[in-house]
Amino acid sequence: MTESKNSKTWIITGATSGLGLALAEVALEAGERVAGTARRTGRFDALKARYGDRLLAVAHDVRDVAGAAVVVERALTVFGQVDVLVNNAGAGQVGASEEVSDGELRDMLDQHLFGPAAYVRAVLPHLRARGSGAIVQMSSQGGRMSFPAVGSYSAGKFALEGWSEALAGEVAPFGIRVLIVEPSRFRTEFNASDVLRTTHQDATYDGVIGAVRANMAEADGIQEGDPVRAAAAIRDVLAAEDAPLRLPLGAEAVRNLTRVYRRSLEDVGKWASVSESADFPGMPQAVRAF
Repeated sequence: MTESKNSKTWIITGATSGLGLALAEVALEAGERVAGTARRTGRFDALKARYGDRLLAVAHDVRDVAGAAVVVERALTVFGQVDVLVNNAGAGQVGASEEVSDGELRDMLDQHLFGPAAYVRAVLPHLRARGSGAIVQMSSQGGRMSFPAVGSYSAGKFALEGWSEALAGEVAPFGIRVLIVEPSRFRTEFNASDVLRTTHQDATYDGVIGAVRANMAEADGIQEGDPVRAAAAIRDVLAAEDAPLRLPLGAEAVRNLTRVYRRSLEDVGKWASVSESADFPGMPQAVRAF
């Protein structure tokens, strides 16, 4: 394990489990520094014992948007800089649209849009001043496609991706990169019974989403994705000069998103004449600023 005065500093939300933990471990093993958040900092004890002062453990619930600036300020005070922000914290939720309450839907948006947005706003002045840095938004294949029972979860991830795509164009002139990561199933706690949320179940929908509910729960512990390999892939892409905006992660994500994109393009082509007929006749093509 090596340490350098010029090593990177990461802020990783939800850094005590799953992909957040894997990213924290690979960064620390490389001699870098990590400010990690979790709702219970006791879960950092093992990492703290191994990496000492290069790990700053901060108690924070990503839904506390005011607290994001406090976390960023602590990281800057302790480490003097931030190079990479990873918005990883969040949780899944299973339920048909009619089963999901307003509060449960808002909670998905709080975790997957408003929380990450607060961290980005807090860290951007520092990254702009340095003229460099990266923001990693942990989305999901469910941030580009959706299916019955995961609409509330996908709502948060779709929102995160749309917001982040605009963000990428806004910060690129300042030397800041945005990477949207879209994992399929990885062997994390995501599908665990005490982590994956299930809304009040209406028997009316058992025949529609019952199999999805069961499949989501049964996946715990047998997911094909390896968090350690995922963390290495994310680091490799961040280091690449030609890094993409979006990184599907896992073979299933590649298969599913390829299918979704192809189907969308086919639909656009099939209905293009109908779509185009909605314009005033003879109008020139619009000139836009993007």
